[in-house]
Amino acid sequence: MSSRSSVDVVIALIRLFLGNRLVRSLLRYATNSTICYVDGAAEKRSYMHYALSRYIGSKVLCPITSRFTIDFMYMLIDVGIKILGGNRREIAEMLSDPAVRRGVECVMKGIAEYGVTIPQILPAPFLVVWNFTNICNLQCIHCYQKAGRNMEDELTLSEKLALVDHLDKAGVAAVALSGGEPTLHPDYLTIVKALAQKGIYVAVATNGWRYADIDELKKAAEAGLRYVEVSIDSAYQSKHDRFRGLEGSWNRAIKALENAVKLGINSAMAVTITKLNINEVDEILDLAQNIGVNRVIFFNYIPVGRGKEVPNLDLDPIERENFMKKIYREMKKRKNEIYITAPQYARVVLQISGGKEIAPTHYAIRGDIVTKPLAEFIGGCGAGRIYAAIQPNGDVSPCVFTPIALGNIRYISFERIWKTNKLLKMLRNRENLGLPCRICSYRCICGGCRARAYAYFGDPLAPDPGCINTLYTRII
Repeated sequence: MSSRSSVDVVIALIRLFLGNRLVRSLLRYATNSTICYVDGAAEKRSYMHYALSRYIGSKVLCPITSRFTIDFMYMLIDVGIKILGGNRREIAEMLSDPAVRRGVECVMKGIAEYGVTIPQILPAPFLVVWNFTNICNLQCIHCYQKAGRNMEDELTLSEKLALVDHLDKAGVAAVALSGGEPTLHPDYLTIVKALAQKGIYVAVATNGWRYADIDELKKAAEAGLRYVEVSIDSAYQSKHDRFRGLEGSWNRAIKALENAVKLGINSAMAVTITKLNINEVDEILDLAQNIGVNRVIFFNYIPVGRGKEVPNLDLDPIERENFMKKIYREMKKRKNEIYITAPQYARVVLQISGGKEIAPTHYAIRGDIVTKPLAEFIGGCGAGRIYAAIQPNGDVSPCVFTPIALGNIRYISFERIWKTNKLLKMLRNRENLGLPCRICSYRCICGGCRARAYAYFGDPLAPDPGCINTLYTRII
């Protein structure tokens, strides 16, 4: 059996092997915390954490009462990887990243608490997008945040540091700082460093203005920044600058990406696809390839925030369907990775490839016996399931494009909001979706964009009006 992707194997192992009822009972116990020494440093973490630490070769010293559980968890992981044909060395290397271990531990805790579900329910999001500030030097036409001036009730630095502790305690694997423009805020590097010290993967979504200065990007990387996503709205300078409201913004965004490539920082070009740039796909992908950027992510246009003023920029369902088909063809022939945030893309790839491939949102896998379980694990739209958003004032929402305040971290912990909020619980069960999403055979790998449903119908559980299946249902 050929070696599979390390991520594929680990997720398949967790869901298919550790979902056994007896093993699940052990998993529940293994979520308990104890104090152990890892490579000489005292920690108070779960048994799962220590088993994963052992797997990567760390020296773990624990009380004798804890050793059996940790050793048994270690054995389960090792045996499961052998059964699934994984490469032990590659997986150990992958797990050496503390953020990956956090993600794996999160899935294990999810199965311990909820069992194997489709899509998988998690005790914490993999990713939190933190709209770090409302400050921005641009006036983008489509801005979901209506960014510009600072919010009067923005979290203080001490509150932000406390939030970092709460996200760490909840088990969040990654945090993407967005805005506004997060790099302009004086607290930015302090929080990057605080997150990184917790072993959380730190990313930034930026207009690139500040990182056109390579020294500024170096400072962020030294503080712990690991991923840079720079927004580009057109392959042409004048068009991008008009869209962004400031001359010179295209040049600085391109320079920021070039700097990220030069420094070897994981990077992406983020493109919101609209009627203004739908005919530039080839040029945009050529631009990314010429820069040498790792990946291109095409974002759905959501008429929210300032974008409400120009809803006509949105693609219609037929345009979106044709666009997704084109992207699949480009993905097959180009070197850089290409993703689309439209959850329908999973269905399109599955259909075109005859069931051999699938590409859930922000994630791509090739076909083999674990393809379907992995696709169902990702489950299309992740709002309130695998990610959440936090506003500059501490309000929590299902995603940045769904401005529904679920609670504020000043008054209730993030972990409690995530686990107890009624709307989040409803979003995690596809049986709660409106027609035709609820009866669609692809609901477990797609489920429709919940932000689009809310933007157009005022209900995050309504159907996604951007899906061609919704269009055909209306016609019938």
